[in-house]
Amino acid sequence: MARIKLDLHDIFNKGNLIDIELNRVVDEAVTKRIALVEIIAGKGSGELKKHVLRFLAQPKIKQLYHRVEKDDKNYGRIFVHFRPQSNRKKIGLYGYQASGKK
Repeated sequence: MARIKLDLHDIFNKGNLIDIELNRVVDEAVTKRIALVEIIAGKGSGELKKHVLRFLAQPKIKQLYHRVEKDDKNYGRIFVHFRPQSNRKKIGLYGYQASGKK
């Protein structure tokens, strides 16, 4: 299973760089069809983890991933699971195309 690991310790106090790195990692995971992204926010006060979770809760970002898992053994880690996307047409109910039934 392929995974991307993002450590945010170095840029913990630079908000715009955090958003740029998170956007880069999400885009890379979607384009390369990576199944799992591990984000290390650290065990500090929790503000960085809250920032990452608010970023992931944005509607345009939320539609790109499947689910977010907060590690129960390590407070400073967040796992973002991506669903593999296929290039085939989306079909609706009973095998008909979603745009019209023929």
